[in-house]
Amino acid sequence: MRLLTHLRHVDLAVPDYDKQLDFYAGVWGLTKVAEDSGISFLAAEGSPEQYVVRLRKAEEKRLDLVSYGAASAADVDTLAEQLLARGVQLITRPGTVDTPGGGYGFRFFDVDGRTIEVLADVAVRQHRKIEEKESIPVKLSHVVLNSPDLNRTREWYETHLGFRLSDTLSSPHMGEVMHFMRISSQHHSMALAKGPHTSLHHISFEMRGIDEYMRGSGRVIRAGYRKIWGPGRHMAGDNTFTYFLDPHGNTVEYTTELECLDEDTWHPHVYDFSRPEVTDQWGTANPMNELIAKESFNDPDRGVFVAPPV
Repeated sequence: MRLLTHLRHVDLAVPDYDKQLDFYAGVWGLTKVAEDSGISFLAAEGSPEQYVVRLRKAEEKRLDLVSYGAASAADVDTLAEQLLARGVQLITRPGTVDTPGGGYGFRFFDVDGRTIEVLADVAVRQHRKIEEKESIPVKLSHVVLNSPDLNRTREWYETHLGFRLSDTLSSPHMGEVMHFMRISSQHHSMALAKGPHTSLHHISFEMRGIDEYMRGSGRVIRAGYRKIWGPGRHMAGDNTFTYFLDPHGNTVEYTTELECLDEDTWHPHVYDFSRPEVTDQWGTANPMNELIAKESFNDPDRGVFVAPPV
């Protein structure tokens, strides 16, 4: 039984807090909705979520947590009981939270030691329809995480959190390199990438449409931020992509038109990502190469708890 409903927000610790806040609340197009002593909460104007990114001032860059939604407090309690019964280490027990919008939830460690949060009963933020040519994020699309043991991490998320595999990227030389995982009909809310260490691969933001996606990509390029790959269109998920580096080297993506699939009839594909049309159907993006791939390995996340095998 699947108890998660959707991706809520991704929380980052950042050394140069002011520079990061200027980027996300400025050129990237999010809206600062709350701030308190070195912590800021950033919303997407088209999203009912209270915030989609949280920034925290810290000495070292790290992924603080990834937050998912649940349909009810009862589902939160059920999930916590299941995780405890399976030996998963909880950070907090289910209870009320004091982040913007409140809610009821808890936090725990995944198999790679990341902090995961599950929340229900969060107040809906007043949001609005994004207008034509308005090139700001509608919502948070998905998050991709680097794991040194790709299939162990995939199996953990399938077993404990009800994720299902949508597609896999593989190559004759490297084997499996990415699993696209879903908790709804959206092709992926999370993907897992094979990396040399545990870290954030990228955070993706959904734009209104192709024109808004291109206008937003152009705005970030003109502002002088480094574009590492795109614009193009992936085969797995059929979504558009342009990837940039934020001021501290985290990869962020503008995307649109991520595939919605029929879960009852869907069968996962294995795509050979060494074929150019797999990584970019359009052929407009700069070729994927080793240097681009290494950018998204990111820095080792030293803040991650080293969890025992589960």
